[in-house]
Amino acid sequence: MKPYKHFTIFERETLANLLVRGKEMTEHELFTKNTKVVVYFAHPNAPWERGTNENTNGLLRQYYPKGKTDFTKLTRKEIKAVQDQLNGRPRKVLNWLTPFEVFEDLLH
Repeated sequence: MKPYKHFTIFERETLANLLVRGKEMTEHELFTKNTKVVVYFAHPNAPWERGTNENTNGLLRQYYPKGKTDFTKLTRKEIKAVQDQLNGRPRKVLNWLTPFEVFEDLLH
């Protein structure tokens, strides 16, 4: 991954938006100190503050309906196929780029 100082504003915001509220972010202050990426947390019970996350959950439900999917019966290959379809789908929030394209750009 390229050094943070070379990230565009768009890339910085994208990284910040990827972070979610959870125990994996207990050291968010250290993360911010090391990367200069400011961490923002959504308020509890406020899903509208996590638009991309909620949109992605909705897209996943097209493949795996809530209450009707037995995840223990899915193979890695089946899950990977859906992952690839979703990551290859252009997103308005990414200026109509795909998540694959944005991620690849961040790596170079």
